Amino acid sequence: MASAARAYLLQRVTALIMAPLVLAHLALIVYAVRDGLSAGEIMARTQGSIGWAVFYTTFVAAAAVHATIGLRNVLVEWTPLGRRTATLIAHTGGLLLLALGLRAVYAVVS
Repeated sequence: MASAARAYLLQRVTALIMAPLVLAHLALIVYAVRDGLSAGEIMARTQGSIGWAVFYTTFVAAAAVHATIGLRNVLVEWTPLGRRTATLIAHTGGLLLLALGLRAVYAVVS
């Protein structure tokens, strides 16, 4: 399978992974706001939870891969950058997004 076809497929798969996670995340926000939970109460509920760690790590990983592919495509299509430079910038951005996301997950569940 060609690289472009793999990227296309991978972006669609990550979108399928993220869709239910986004809906669950939004539902949790609505629940927390409706019940008037404070940030401290929310953190107390997530501390040490393997389930939340898996949920948000999956979310972060899928988002980082999805965004990397999308950013690369935007850079290739909308800027004069070459494919190699666009790929380098997109991968750097994706790794930064992954690192920051995983740091946030660690902060929420540790």
